[in-house]
Amino acid sequence: MTDFRELRSEALKDGGTLAKAAPETIRAFSALLQTTTKDGALSHKTKELIAFALGIASHCEGCLAHHAHALVKAGATREEVVEAIGVAISMGGGPSSVYGALALKAYDTSAQG
Repeated sequence: MTDFRELRSEALKDGGTLAKAAPETIRAFSALLQTTTKDGALSHKTKELIAFALGIASHCEGCLAHHAHALVKAGATREEVVEAIGVAISMGGGPSSVYGALALKAYDTSAQG
């Protein structure tokens, strides 16, 4: 069973290790992430919902932990998250339904604080 709080914590720690080893790469990726997720024609929350759905489709548990936390901070409701999960499942089929369930668990865990 995945502990999404622990997974997010480990990913942040490991990301720090990678940032020390490849600082230019991580700075560039961080800048890209900040640029692509800020409010524009699409809201930050909408962009996080898209990223969350892509995490489901790509079967990335670390992505789910990160973006679930970001969705809570962005004010996404559980209903919005469930709809995004539905879109991911419609595009990815059975495997995405498995990761969709994990994604909802990640959101619920983050929403609990």
